[in-house]
Amino acid sequence: MHRSATHDADVAAVGRHGTLELTFASRDGRTYLSHHAAFSPWHFLPATSLDGDVAYINLVNPSGGLVGGDRVTVEVITGPETRVLCSTPSANRVYRSLSERAEQIIRVHVGRDAVLEWVPELTIPYAGARFSQRVHVMLEQLAGLVLWDAMAAGRVARGERWAFTEFENEILIQTVAGSLIERYIIESRPEPHRGIGIIGDWNYVGTLYLVSDGIGEETWKRLEESIGEVLENRQGRVLGGVSEPAVRGLIVKLLAKSAPDLNSVFETVWAAARAQLWGLPFPALRRY
Repeated sequence: MHRSATHDADVAAVGRHGTLELTFASRDGRTYLSHHAAFSPWHFLPATSLDGDVAYINLVNPSGGLVGGDRVTVEVITGPETRVLCSTPSANRVYRSLSERAEQIIRVHVGRDAVLEWVPELTIPYAGARFSQRVHVMLEQLAGLVLWDAMAAGRVARGERWAFTEFENEILIQTVAGSLIERYIIESRPEPHRGIGIIGDWNYVGTLYLVSDGIGEETWKRLEESIGEVLENRQGRVLGGVSEPAVRGLIVKLLAKSAPDLNSVFETVWAAARAQLWGLPFPALRRY
């Protein structure tokens, strides 16, 4: 019996077209993982509890990174009044590709009065890499979001700065009152760092999105002032700014010379946001 072309295509996609599905619910004031499905290369570590009622889960791609033709998807649903923190144990590496892109698609729905913290490690595009990412988030009424999105200029220690072929990124956050979208494409040039403006002189780029229509304006103002003080104290090694988007919340942009500099400022701002928005301490994350 001859195998069909469809069968061959399905077999070839195993480990390359992976999906991870996670659904969270709340019971007796605690958040738990109520449904999950993982298709290679996606896996996850069992959810643990933080701060009493926050479910903490690590998303894992044990293949070591993405290559051209990979298409990985994550779908997360957090039910009403849940508290979820999603992270990754290591950077997302994207390897060189001669033709096809590696694609990553994140779809998230945050239920009423729920809070999701999406704080993965950064993406490292290798020289010649082609990468496309889409992160789409829908927030119901009173829901809160912490979304961290960061990238390296490449394998900086090997002298690969802005040497990838293509990097496309889209962040879409929708709330009941409006939406914000950020989209950019960075393409290879003979001198790539010359065509991307101010970021070409830096090694790491990060954006932190803080969104919730359940937080009052005065609280947002106080947090904005706190973040401004953090950024002023880190001048030289980190360049940053904070702004108000079209939806209720704040956006923090960061450029850094080193990964420790970037992570230090991010964690300081994240800690301030957790404390002022939801009265939570900085989490002691276990990444293994």
